This record gives sequence, C-alpha cells and structure tokens, in this order.
Amino acid sequence: MRLSGTVTSGLGRAAVFMSQSHYQDQFRKIIGATAWPGTLNVHVENRDLSNYIALRQKAGIDTLDLDSTLVEAVSKINTSDIESFRIRGFLREGRSFGGATAFKAEISITESQTIACAILIPDLTRHVEVIEVIADVFLRESLDLEDGSIVNLSLL
Repeated sequence: MRLSGTVTSGLGRAAVFMSQSHYQDQFRKIIGATAWPGTLNVHVENRDLSNYIALRQKAGIDTLDLDSTLVEAVSKINTSDIESFRIRGFLREGRSFGGATAFKAEISITESQTIACAILIPDLTRHVEVIEVIADVFLRESLDLEDGSIVNLSLL
C-alpha cells in the first residue's frame, strides 16, 4: 500500500510520549533504532484517506461519522498482507500512556531518497485525516520538509 499526503504541523505534544523509554524499547524492535522524539504529521485526502482509514480499522480504531461513499471505498481495501505491530501502553507515576499500532514503511519525496519509518496509530487520537510517522531521524530536516511538502509512504 502507498499513501501520499501533505506535511502539516502538529500540536507539539508527541515529544512527551515519544521520549518515554517504555515506548522507545518497543520502537527499537520495529524500526531498528531509537525513534526521534516527535512525529511527522501527514494530512491525507481522497483515496489515500480511504487507505489510511483501512489501516486504522486494522488497528482496531473505530472511525465514526464516515459518509457512505467513504465506507464503501474502505470496505474494498484488503489489508490482510500488511503486518501490524502492537505498542503496549503503560502507567508511570499515576499517569496513563496509551497503546498504539505501528506499521513499517518507507517515506520519500523522490524515488532516490527513502528513509525507513513507521506509521503510528495511537489508540486514542483525534486525527482521522492525519498520519503520524516516526523514524530514527528528524524527518523534516533529513528530507528538507516544511508544511505543504508532499511525501510518499510505502508500507513494507
């Protein structure tokens, strides 16, 4: 599966979660290294949104209030050959850190430069049209990205 979308700024809250050692231990098993303490947000639309919603459903996330056209499009997408990885949540000092599902991928802006990454779908998220991407590098810097840049994600 391939997804394309537009880089957008997030709320800046991912660093708190991404820096937790419990998560980092699990990310290492998925991306082979410690993840950069933040996520790259990628806004998707149309067919890419349908594919992303299918991934969210594979992760067990209900996507409420979809129009009937989108429901029909998502129902036709086969995700059975895409491997998912469970990220376990935890409690620390009375604070709950939720779980997530990750999917290995590569991100690129050109065919010649790709970076290993993972799509991360938190169990509790408000984003329906925004993909959160993690990698072992600061993706905005490594790929010279800014808000509005178009990126491609290829699931592995």
